[in-house]
Amino acid sequence: MPAPILKPCRTATAALLVLSLALACHVAAASEHAAAAKPKAAASAAAGASAATVEPAASANDKKAKPERKAASETHGPQDPMDMLRERLAQKLGAAKATESANPNVLRVVTKASAPVVEHDAAAAATAAPRPVHRKAAAGESAHSAPGTSGAAHAAHWDYTGSGGPEVWGQMKPEFAKCSSGSRQSPIDIRDGIRVELDAVQFDYKPSAFRVIDNGHTVQVNVGPGNSIEVMGRRYDLVQFHFHRPSEERINGRQFDMVAHLVHKDIDGRLAVVAVLLDRGSVQPIVQSVWNNLPLEKGDEVAARGTLNLAELLPAERSYFTYMGSLTTPPCSEGVLWMVMKTPVPISGEQINIFSRLYPMNARPIQSASGRLIKESN
Repeated sequence: MPAPILKPCRTATAALLVLSLALACHVAAASEHAAAAKPKAAASAAAGASAATVEPAASANDKKAKPERKAASETHGPQDPMDMLRERLAQKLGAAKATESANPNVLRVVTKASAPVVEHDAAAAATAAPRPVHRKAAAGESAHSAPGTSGAAHAAHWDYTGSGGPEVWGQMKPEFAKCSSGSRQSPIDIRDGIRVELDAVQFDYKPSAFRVIDNGHTVQVNVGPGNSIEVMGRRYDLVQFHFHRPSEERINGRQFDMVAHLVHKDIDGRLAVVAVLLDRGSVQPIVQSVWNNLPLEKGDEVAARGTLNLAELLPAERSYFTYMGSLTTPPCSEGVLWMVMKTPVPISGEQINIFSRLYPMNARPIQSASGRLIKESN
């Protein structure tokens, strides 16, 4: 039976959309002829299968064999209409003829640039689930990190001794630079204070709830709101207090067993620290209340049942030294107003030993006074 003559699509463009429409126009006719050709194709395939042999290596007789093979292929019957449509589509797209596909519903097209064969099955594409997109982890990012986060190791941990000690704090992080480059650092050895009539520090402390945390550097107590001081016409709210052993401050070269730093902040974020020196003597009730609520693990925060009145930690005689300094721990920020109480408060040897089991030494070395003015109340 002669192959059907397909009407060419006479359009101004060779776009794929027009070719698809042409394919749809002739699919019915192609199916009819394909059905009619199946018996002959099957017989031809059976005959070809029985005569199939392994081709020998290329020889000089190959040129003579090619016409014979072509004639034999012509005896197998008319060309499948679907093959004709594929060839016409390949010609329109300017592509070379592709090899036969095992799936009659798959259209195989090879571009002139010898691109990889692309198979597109319309039915399969309609039912296929979308493929997940896998993102390669960036350098320093673990496979389990969320996009944009880094799994790189944390920076070295600052400490009071060893490789993370005070001598390298300034090089550990950019934000720690003041620890080595600052000119107004704390603590200092308080000497040659100028005796003047300083305004008394107005303490407004009251019983408050508190929480105790061992933060890895000291024992810190976070105090509830409502506690404040007023000095030099400015009000500062108490934020927290913590301990150092031995005392970081020295007075005329003398160092004390411990010190409590009471950290305050004003509405503009400026800091004021009251340092209460602790010297070996009798039991200190406020310190004991803190020790009674020590957490069992570092990083844990224990909410105490009772309250704390920090007025009981202050010495009865409230004269003090004052100077401008810094935080004594990284980032060593400057612009901190320091008030060091001149009279120490007693603390028992047993209370000192309890803290020593956690932190035998957590005091920053003395920093240069750098010609700073130090005032001393009469």
